[in-house]
Amino acid sequence: MNQNHLNEYVKLIEEQLCEFIPKENVMQEDVIKAMRYSLLAGGKRIRPILVLEFCRICGGDVKAAMPFACAVEMVHTYSLIHDDLPCMDNDDMRRGHPSNHKVFGEDIALLAGDALLTMAFDIMLSDETVKQVGAQRASKAAGILAKAAGVHGMVGGQVIDLMSEGKSISVETLKQMDEYKTGALISAAVSMGCVLGGADNVQIKAAEIYARNIGLAFQIVDDILDVVSNTEILGKPVGSDSQNNKCTYVSLMGFDNAKNAVNKLTEEAVSALDCFGEQAKCLIEFAEKLASRKK
Repeated sequence: MNQNHLNEYVKLIEEQLCEFIPKENVMQEDVIKAMRYSLLAGGKRIRPILVLEFCRICGGDVKAAMPFACAVEMVHTYSLIHDDLPCMDNDDMRRGHPSNHKVFGEDIALLAGDALLTMAFDIMLSDETVKQVGAQRASKAAGILAKAAGVHGMVGGQVIDLMSEGKSISVETLKQMDEYKTGALISAAVSMGCVLGGADNVQIKAAEIYARNIGLAFQIVDDILDVVSNTEILGKPVGSDSQNNKCTYVSLMGFDNAKNAVNKLTEEAVSALDCFGEQAKCLIEFAEKLASRKK
């Protein structure tokens, strides 16, 4: 994706996220600070960018889609806060800073995640948002996100992850886990953008293939970086997969095969966008950028 185009999206997303977070007050001050701490801690903003860009190339209004883009990022951030908790992955660092529970305590971190999850649906289904995109598109987009966040999405993937710790699992099981844990939200972002943009069935199918491939490629790259990168670059602990006896694409497929898989998945993602023609140029560049990322 053209860097200027990407930077503009990120700027707009950051500004809107700031506006959506409520003002601090005496009674809820701690949890609001915790919400703001993680939501505005940076990150790639991959999911909200996908919502906006697919909405755009399908002929929709990017400004009207912004609440949905922010909602996806809120759900993603909630999942990161909860993933880092001692009862889950027990990670002390996230995006180069102490994890939410290390700063605010486990109780407030838990509630901050809950608050971000529920706020996502609050902003998607508010009177103002529904008025901008229409009730049918708003409810469909919100339903897509709800399913992606639940037992057949992120929650289900996390359960498989927990059950797989210390066990030898197949590549197929690993793919299923990542399809739920990581891929579901990426696919949801793409599908939401299509819905909000009024995409036809051919465009929706192409977008789904694109999302599925970049989602899996993204996770394989994560596994590769856990081996070759360092904590300073990634902003989170490296080597934790090996320490926790987790099966990864690198451990199951080998380093070279994992890299080849990323290239193949990216090629398939790019090919899927043929029906969008020149409009897909930014999404093609985005897929390639994700495949070659260093953090």
